[in-house]
Amino acid sequence: MTINCRGTLIDLTLPKVMGILNVTPNSFYDGGKYAEEKSILLQVEKMLTEGATFIDIGAYSSKQSAEFVDEEEEITRLIPIVKSVLNHFPETLISVDTFRANVAKAAVENGASIINDIAAGSLDEHMMKTVAELQVPYIMMHMKGNPQTMQSLTQYENISKEMLFYFSEKVAQARSLGINDLIIDPGFGFAKTLEQNFEVLNHLELFQILELPILVGLSRKSMIYKTLGTSAELALNGTTVLNTIALQKGSNILRVHDVKEAVECVNLCHNLNPKLQ
Repeated sequence: MTINCRGTLIDLTLPKVMGILNVTPNSFYDGGKYAEEKSILLQVEKMLTEGATFIDIGAYSSKQSAEFVDEEEEITRLIPIVKSVLNHFPETLISVDTFRANVAKAAVENGASIINDIAAGSLDEHMMKTVAELQVPYIMMHMKGNPQTMQSLTQYENISKEMLFYFSEKVAQARSLGINDLIIDPGFGFAKTLEQNFEVLNHLELFQILELPILVGLSRKSMIYKTLGTSAELALNGTTVLNTIALQKGSNILRVHDVKEAVECVNLCHNLNPKLQ
């Protein structure tokens, strides 16, 4: 199972780690931590050294209470960081976390390799067509509504079945437009209750029926720290536990704040089961 990132084939048979770099002032865990170029570059260097295959850069927080950021501001925040990272670390495979087609286009034109869309095209009708034209891998996440409304949209009769239908429709749409490399993300924490998040993780292997790479983003999320009665800052151990379960159930990419621990998790799980896919 491979994806093509700017002419480089990335084999996802052995799961890979995607390091999170939020350049927003208000992300739920690391908001404001990487506001200056020096701190950004030090964090990117740290994640690459620890074994990250991808760096996922986001300039618009998707947490429920996040303030609205217009398209121009998102581009203004994002593009200098993409340029700086590639100037200092030219081989970096950058994923850009955006649901806007114009932001995606600007990012790829400045060197980004992947588009990571929390809305799978639902919040910008031009997104999939733009990704098809750019010919980059496209991560499609499951979400209902938008970041401001999603937690009021948690009604499902059968969440796994409804998510599979959602992805089937999105995949068909993407394929019809000519997008070759698709990755699905179940969207833990997006339009799902605490219990529903665990239900989706418990049945994660069902999504292998789509025959696409599965990205899992569990890092320090509220399903961990609320269950444990702690905080995002103290949720690393819980993150590692759930990442282990995700790998055993077929995850191909772990999207995380803490790269070293995730890479160790992948290596240990692979040694436990060398055929892990």
